Parts: sequence; C-alpha cells; structure tokens
Amino acid sequence: MKSYKGKTVWITGASSGIGAELARQFAGEGARVIISSHEAEELEGVRKSLEPISKEVHSVVFNLGNPEEVKTTAGKVLKDFGRIDILMNNGGISIRAEAMDTTIEMDRKLMEIDYFSGVILTKAVLPGMIENGYGHIGVTSSISGKFGWPLRSAYAAAKHALFGFYKSLWAENHHKGIHVTIFSPGRVRTNISYHALLKDGKEQGIMDPGLNKGIPPATCARKMIRAMKRNRKDVLVGSTELIMVWIHKYCKFLYYQLINRIPVN
Repeated sequence: MKSYKGKTVWITGASSGIGAELARQFAGEGARVIISSHEAEELEGVRKSLEPISKEVHSVVFNLGNPEEVKTTAGKVLKDFGRIDILMNNGGISIRAEAMDTTIEMDRKLMEIDYFSGVILTKAVLPGMIENGYGHIGVTSSISGKFGWPLRSAYAAAKHALFGFYKSLWAENHHKGIHVTIFSPGRVRTNISYHALLKDGKEQGIMDPGLNKGIPPATCARKMIRAMKRNRKDVLVGSTELIMVWIHKYCKFLYYQLINRIPVN
C-alpha cells in the first residue's frame, strides 16, 4: 500500500509520544484517524493540533486498564465509524521495580494494559477486517520484548506475550488479507519513563537518562508507517541500543556479562 488515504486508523496511547506522532502522520496521508487515551485533556490537545492537517481526526477516551470499558468502547467505535482498516495497539505503561518487589496486582495491571487491552480490541475489529478482505494491525512492543532487563520483569513479560499472540494471529489470518506488524522500539524520547510505576505503585516522575538520548517520536512513527507500507512483520526501531538485540540473539555470553554490570539498586 502506497497511501492510507481514505482508510480508517484507530490509535491507542495517542495523547502524546509515538501515538500522537502516528496520528499526525496518518492524518497527513488523508486517513480518517481515531485517537484514544485515558488522558482526555491531552488527547483533545492532540486532536486540536491536527485540525489544520485534517478535519477527520476523532478522539475516543477510555481506559486500557478496564477490560469491560475496552470491550464496550470497541463496540461503540465500530458502531460509530463502521469499519477499522488499521488498528495501532500502541498504548501501554512500564515499570521500574525488581521482580520480588512487584506485587502480583502490579504484574496483572501491566498485562491488562500492555497485552490484554490490545487483544480485546483486535478480536473486536478482526471480523470486520476479514469481511472487508483487508486489515493491518500494528503492535508496539519493545526491545524488552526480545530479552530480559533489570527492573522490567512485568513490562518485559507483557511485551514478550505480544509476540506469541500476534505472530499466531498472522499465521491464522494472513491469507484472509490480514497484515500484522510488531514494532520493537529501543530508546524513544517519550513520557513512558515519567509514568513508569515504582514498587509502591507510584509513578517514577522522571525521564530515564537513556530515553533522553533516544530518537524523536516523529522519527519512530515515520519508520513504523514506512515499515507497514512495506508489509514488514517484525521491526526494530531505534539507534545504537538495538545492538543489544543482536548480542542477545547471537552472543549470549556477552549479553549475560553486560546484564551483570547493570545496577538494580
């Protein structure tokens, strides 16, 4: 596909960062864009900022952490907009806590938001995509979905789970016109570390030094959309930090040495 003009795109986690930039770039291509987040004020700010680009940007506020609300919202979106051509499961949160200090409730919260919410939305829109003979599901995972990392146990677990589900989904449905692209961003300058949960459940409130050196969200979004146009299926997005993926894959001994040097306190 060369252009998304006339397609309907639904993006979660669109109140800032990668999601907001995806909305901007899809809107610039002439797509009808639905942006979602639980942050109503920030989401409305994104919608208004896109008015000079497109009048076909619509905001739908809901909480990815509430499965019933996710399911109800999916039904409402399908009723109001008729069809979803591209679903970008981008919303999520992170964590900064050791596994033994992470309560099971926090583990479940990360899985609910980062994994199950997207699964619910995917199952809701997939029948219509199959009926129309076309659909593309974009999934924002992370390089933490490729290997383990200190203070990220719940986050890495949810991101690993995405690969199992969506690769299986593609295997079952690619002959029906369904495309799936899973993205593994490295360092991107977003607010995810500000909102990352600590062991007490509170937000970290500061930018990770590594993320501050990452690529801009606009660059990440542009690479994601370009990869989808090329129908790529498993895409790394970032800079020099991506070398850790290859070290983990091809040089396990070095990977474990590097991991051992990372302080966790």
